[in-house]
Amino acid sequence: MSVMKRVTLIFRSKANKALDKYEDPRETLDYSYQRQLEMLQKVRRGVADVATSRKRVELQMNQIQQQSNKLEKQAKDALGAGREDLAREALTRRSSAQTQLSDLQTQYASLQAEEEKLTVASQRLQSKVDAFRTRKETIKATYTAAEAQTRINEAFSGISEEMGDVGMAVQRAEDKTAQMQARAGAIDELLASGALEDVSGGGPRDDIQAELDRMGAGNDVELELQKLKGELGSGSTPELEAGPPGQAQPQSTNTAPPRTASSNGEQAFPAADVGESALPSAEPPRTGDGT
Repeated sequence: MSVMKRVTLIFRSKANKALDKYEDPRETLDYSYQRQLEMLQKVRRGVADVATSRKRVELQMNQIQQQSNKLEKQAKDALGAGREDLAREALTRRSSAQTQLSDLQTQYASLQAEEEKLTVASQRLQSKVDAFRTRKETIKATYTAAEAQTRINEAFSGISEEMGDVGMAVQRAEDKTAQMQARAGAIDELLASGALEDVSGGGPRDDIQAELDRMGAGNDVELELQKLKGELGSGSTPELEAGPPGQAQPQSTNTAPPRTASSNGEQAFPAADVGESALPSAEPPRTGDGT
């Protein structure tokens, strides 16, 4: 295949695809029906023209027939008057008229047959046009219903152009809403942490008080944690404290009771565990002379 043939084939295929894209079957059917009506109209005009020609031939035949009858009468009158020469002339003209009449009769028969053929063709074409019109309307109705169903299905599935634009608008609105919610939450957290100042509070922000509040919140957490540890420690079983059976328990080397903190921050021992050496002596100090 030559280069020009390939280029022509590609161009035709592209043009055919573009035409298929913009072609509406309903418009094509209407155009075809219009062309068929025009053709039927031409056939009918042809039938009318043939009938007109036939009628004209028929009128000529009648005129020639009348002229032939007149010449025959004139020939008889001339013979009755003893004018044989006039009678011969009238018969000669009558013979020529008869020849013309025979030719016109042949044309008349031909035109009549042509008229009958065109009339039958017109009737057949009329039947085909009527059948095509019925089929055209059925195809158009089916195509319209299929097009409507396709648009409905595309709308339900969200793949149509209009619904696609709507879906994109909804998605953009949801994204903006989520962004604003995230921004509002971030601002709330920054206001709660003190990183941002609430200008509607009516006064300057107290950094020291905010720090004390955070420390108080941390102490509350530590107290809750110690409480949970105490509850877990008091709920331990004796077997776990005594250790496994058959194993000697280690002797505690530290028999001193736990120290407690006084109110002034100094460590103190319980009074019952303090030895006598730690208590002040009740006896008075002795002097050097023994008194």
